[in-house]
Formats: sequence, C-alpha cells, structure tokens
Amino acid sequence: MKHSLFVAGLVIALASTTAQARETRVEGSFEELVNSPEAKKAGIDGSVRFYLAGQKTPAVQSRMGEDVSNKKTNAANKSDAEACRWVTLSVLKAFQDSAKSRGANAVIDMVSYYKKNEFKSAQNYECYAGAIMAGTAMKGTYAKIK
Repeated sequence: MKHSLFVAGLVIALASTTAQARETRVEGSFEELVNSPEAKKAGIDGSVRFYLAGQKTPAVQSRMGEDVSNKKTNAANKSDAEACRWVTLSVLKAFQDSAKSRGANAVIDMVSYYKKNEFKSAQNYECYAGAIMAGTAMKGTYAKIK
C-alpha cells in the first residue's frame, strides 16, 4: 500500500511539472526588426513610423489616441527568437493598419505590454515564447508627426 501511494504521488508530481506552460521572456532589437527584410515581407511598408518610449521623435503635430495590440503565433518548430520576431511584426502591422485608418503617420511612446505589465526600453521590445505559442503585446499612441 505504501509503495503504491508513493508511486501515485510521484506520477502526480511529474505530471504537474510537465503540465506547466513554458513562458520564456525574449528581448529583441526594435530598430533591427523594423528595418529587417522580414518586416517588408510582413507588410510593414514605411508609411507609418514606430517609436519606442524614450526614443527621440520628430515634432508631434497631434496625438490621435492610445491603443493596444496583442498577438499570438504558433511557435512550434521555431526558435523563440524567430517566433517572437514574427509575432511582433504582426503587432506592428496591426498598429500600421490602424494608424493609416486614423490618418496618423506614426505610433509613438510604444511600450511592451504583456499581461498588462509595461516594459519600457528605447531600444528593445519584449515577447514571451512557449512550447507551442509566442505572444507580444504593445501599447502606443497614434500621432501625426512632421
């Protein structure tokens, strides 16, 4: 009886550790991503410029509201960095499309906003990768700049 309880306990303990989802934080260069060949393939066309919080921007003529974009992508058979680059480009494409519809030509003061936790960096974005999914969330302000 003691032996079977021990085995049952061991099985439960092992199952609970493997059932926990992996969530690895990945940081990447924002400027390198925006200027990459993958950005062009993802439809980032340069008509809307992106500025992280803390980056110097041209003179802001008007602000057109704040927004959040939260995207997930399949991370299976991709490195964490590759999955994070792709999902972050999806976030930027969503911001670009929304900016165009509002008449904005920039998204400024952008911060990573994963699970509503702000990560501010003037150089890097933040993403979280798991075994099967990767996710990026960003918050930014639409603007008309010179």
